[in-house]
Formats: sequence, C-alpha cells, structure tokens
Amino acid sequence: MNKRHLMMISFGGVIGTGLFLSTGYTINQAGPFGTVLAYAIGAVIVHLVMMCLGELSVAMPFTGAFHLYARRFIGPATGFVTAVLYWLTWTVALGSEFTGAAIIMNGWFPGVPVWVWAALFIALILMLNMLSVRVFAEAETLLSGVKVVAIILFIILGAAAVVGLLPYDGGGAGGPGGTGDAAPLLSNLTGDGLFPNGLGAVFTTILAVNFAFSGTELIGITAGEVKDPGTTIPRAIHATLVRLVVFFIGSIVVIAALIPWQDAGVEESPFVTVLDGIGIPGAGDIMNVVILTAILSAANSGLYASTRMLWSLANEGTLPRALARTNRFGVPALAMGLSMIGGLAALLTSVYAASTVYLVLVSVSGLAVVLVWVAISASHLSFRRRWVAEGRSAGELAYRAPGYPWVPIAALVLTTASCLLIVFDPVQRPALGITAVFLVACYGGYWAVARRVSL
Repeated sequence: MNKRHLMMISFGGVIGTGLFLSTGYTINQAGPFGTVLAYAIGAVIVHLVMMCLGELSVAMPFTGAFHLYARRFIGPATGFVTAVLYWLTWTVALGSEFTGAAIIMNGWFPGVPVWVWAALFIALILMLNMLSVRVFAEAETLLSGVKVVAIILFIILGAAAVVGLLPYDGGGAGGPGGTGDAAPLLSNLTGDGLFPNGLGAVFTTILAVNFAFSGTELIGITAGEVKDPGTTIPRAIHATLVRLVVFFIGSIVVIAALIPWQDAGVEESPFVTVLDGIGIPGAGDIMNVVILTAILSAANSGLYASTRMLWSLANEGTLPRALARTNRFGVPALAMGLSMIGGLAALLTSVYAASTVYLVLVSVSGLAVVLVWVAISASHLSFRRRWVAEGRSAGELAYRAPGYPWVPIAALVLTTASCLLIVFDPVQRPALGITAVFLVACYGGYWAVARRVSL
C-alpha cells in the first residue's frame, strides 16, 4: 500500500455515522462553540498520539503493531489486553455497521427482509478483504472517496448559505422558521453564550469526540504492508490529521451556524437538515447513499483491522498458529473468518440481547480505542528510553516524534483524562465500571493461562 491508500483507509475508519448522524447530538449537548472547542481539543490529543505512533511504526513496521509495542515496552499481559480491546472494538462495530446498512436498504426496498441485506453486505465485505490487500486498499479508497467528496460539497454549499450566497430556509436564516432573507453568518454560534450548557458539558463530550477520531490509528496497523514506511507513514499521518480536522470542524461550524443548537440532530441527521434548508432535492436519499457508503467503508476497514490483530497475536504464538496462515493472496483467511464470526455474534446480540450482552460489548468497545491510545503513548515513552539506554541516539531514528518526552507525556495524560472524565456523565458512567471489570478479567485470564503453561 502507498500513502494514498493509507490516508483513505484512515478516512474509512474515522468518517462514518459518528460524523453524519451523531454530530448534531454533540452540538445539542455541548453547544455550538463548545462542540468546536471539544473537537479542537480532540484533534490535539489524536495528533499527539499519532506522533508517538509514527515513531514506533517507522522504527518497527509490523502488521497489527499496537499490541506488539505494548508487549515489548509495557508487558506481555498489557500487549494481549491491548489486542483484545482493539479486536473487540472493530468486531462490535462490524455488527452495528451491517445492521445500519441493512436498515437503510430496507427503507428503499421494504419488501426485502433486513437479514437478506445484512447477508449480502457481509458477503461483499468478506470478498473485498479475502482477495488481496491491494483489492482491499483500492476498494477502501473508492468508498472513502465518496465520503470525502460529499463532505467537501457539503461544506462549500453550507458556507455559501451561511454568508448568504445561497438562500436558506431552516430556522438559521431570518430567525426561527427563517425565510432565507438574511445571511445567518455566525449568530447561532454565540447567540446563547459560548457554553449554554456549561463548560463541563465540553469535557464530558471529549470522549465522544475521541471516538469520532478513532480510526486514525489504522495507519499503524498497516505498517507492515506499506511501501517505504519510513517516508509513507509520517506523511500519511500528517496529511490525514490535517484533512480530518478540516472535514470535522468545517462540517460542525456549518451545521452550528445554520441550525439552532437546541434543534441540532434531535430528529434527523443535521446534514439532511442543512441540505433540505438549502433546497437540495432528495436531500434525505442523497445522504442515505453517503451514509450507506460510510457504513460499508467502516465495515471494510474494521474487518481488515480485526483480522490483522488476530493474525499478529497468532504470529507471535499467543493464539493458535493456524490463525497466522495466509491464503494464496497473502491474506490470513482463517483469522478473517473468526473476526467475521465475532461480527455476526455482535449482530445477533444487537437484535436478541440489546439490553444485556450487546450493551456490555458496546460499553467496553466504546472506551477500548482510547485505552489503546493510552498504551501507544506509554509504549513510546518506554521505547525512546530503552533506545537511548542501548547506546543509540535519537538522531538514528528514521522518524522522530518532536518534543520528547513532553509529547508522549501529554498524550498519556490527556488520553487517560478523557477516559476518566466520563465519571461526570451519568449516561456514560456505567461504561467505566464495565470496562474496568472487563480489563480485570482479561488480565486475570492471561496470567492464569501463562501460569498453567509455565507449569
């Protein structure tokens, strides 16, 4: 894979329903300016983590690398738990993505059962991943390209409506139920103060923002399957982060400027609301096509990520070696099948045990990516110390994260804080306790098996 593939794969993991559907809810919770601030803070956090990951990935370009770094520089148990957390994140995501895609298709073709569409999409994503990493990368580039073009067009049209170049009739122009006679400009951003729900709402939103940016770390998973990682990975990380910040914050500013924050995302996607207000015919169907593309793209990236994590565990001997075997295209087919089975299990629990098993899975997977970021930051701190202790200089590194040790320290502190901040949100608070229990179970299971093997 090359730089173009890496960027689009990262886009595929990041730009999904979190942007197209949940942005309005975030604006409703933190207020317009508060949401922009939350995403700006989130962008700083993810940039710090990705600089740490960039140095690790270039120095050790391994496929499915997160848990290998944690295993080597923190401890074998933490390496195993990091892999399990990341695998669970994408496996649970697969279940929800297939469900969402099937529901969209059922809206267009109500005569076809939802399970039929889910089965078709499962077969499609399996085929794209099973052939070769090149086929996967090209498919992901195409799917992600649709989302990128849609966001760029949305920002351009929305900005034109904000400044009055296009009429807007959606409550943002000319007041509630506006007629589009006057440009709304940025009055909705500050009309009720910078933080209408208080500054605390911004910080309890940070974890949701981090979830929205999760997927950028896919660049690290691909490290062992890219050309010239020393050049490709740092450039891809920088270019991806810049574009994601522009896409996310640009979309949020447009949405917040045109839709009163109290109404944003309450009943429908804020993207549909804005396009309807501008007068784009068939706005709902257009956005459903884009959202369907986003869902399939996320599922495509998710199956790739979860498969490589299992392959990496098997390759090092933590899981049965059979999972490390590849087919004639170089794809770990057995590991992919196991990941898809996990996705099917998540799909079934979302239907038959939504309030019990699936709720636990979602709670754990929600925090999992940020915990992986914690492990990446801690691994980078230990890696550089060990590198120097072995008599080598930082100048020998092909890519060196700037500002060591302050960058990894800041990344470690901010990622940890963003996990702990949810204790102030009664809705998200149970996730913290469930995840703590899950972590104890993972560590306990690993140590129990390791002890038995040693005996």
